[in-house]
Amino acid sequence: MSNLTILALGNSLTAGFMVATKEAYPALLEQKLIAAGYACRVVNAGINGETSAGALSRINRALALDPDIVILETGLNDHFLGLDSTLTANNIRRLVQICQESGVTVILAGMRPVPVLGGDEVAFARLYPTIAQEEAVILIPSFLAGVADTSASNSVLTQVDGVHPTAAGYRVVAETVYPYVLEAIKQLS
Repeated sequence: MSNLTILALGNSLTAGFMVATKEAYPALLEQKLIAAGYACRVVNAGINGETSAGALSRINRALALDPDIVILETGLNDHFLGLDSTLTANNIRRLVQICQESGVTVILAGMRPVPVLGGDEVAFARLYPTIAQEEAVILIPSFLAGVADTSASNSVLTQVDGVHPTAAGYRVVAETVYPYVLEAIKQLS
């Protein structure tokens, strides 16, 4: 498949908070795909601080870029804010459905809950696998695996907040995301 457009839609974890744009996972993913022989561009559509409602409010503008694949990374800010996980789940489900209605292959970036005041960690933990199964989309079980998950968070891969990746952490995120993008490309063939 040639001339793929992959839209990385998300919050600061996609935008590349406090790192250079070329160090954020979308740019690294594009380099990796091109090196593997795929003619593609990966558009970084991350916005710092965005919630799932914010992503929902701009999804139609984002889809105007006519992507083949959307990597949807949203919801962790909702959790940090203590928003009802049912609302977050409904927003993410609607985002997935809008993408699918537009003929776009969706990769859902799963997030692990973190202890926060007012957040329902159990419901949040179930949100991504449930939506992926119900909507039949590709799921990255833990977008931040090996970077900011509870078992591996460290100062080399995360910034001082323990969540946002450093440049080194984004290299791990790109490696995590890559096989799921290959799976999506295979589905398009």
